[in-house]
Amino acid sequence: MAKENSIVYNRVFDFSVRIVKLYKYLCDEKREYDLAKQILSSGTSIAANIREGIEGQSRRDFIAKLSISLKEAAETEYWLELFNATEVLEEKFTDSMLEDVKTLIKMLNNILKTTKQSMK
Repeated sequence: MAKENSIVYNRVFDFSVRIVKLYKYLCDEKREYDLAKQILSSGTSIAANIREGIEGQSRRDFIAKLSISLKEAAETEYWLELFNATEVLEEKFTDSMLEDVKTLIKMLNNILKTTKQSMK
């Protein structure tokens, strides 16, 4: 999977840009520094690990990195849900991001499943 042709990588990179903007908003407008750091870390790690997986040395390396991306996506989903539940952010701010991260989780699960099956 080349990053230039990867729909998943492009989508998750765009998601990372949104996460960075959310981080800035949380720090500048809400003064939620600790929570902002949490979502910045998990939300940008998704793309970073996919990128590492694409450049990996083997299919096993690819699977390992995408598995980490999947975990980070699940953590990001958690933070967005927590922001809603605690009213740190209104749902209107997080709805589309939650939809995007859920889509990314499905895509990563499918890629991992297909890659693992192709190794058998």
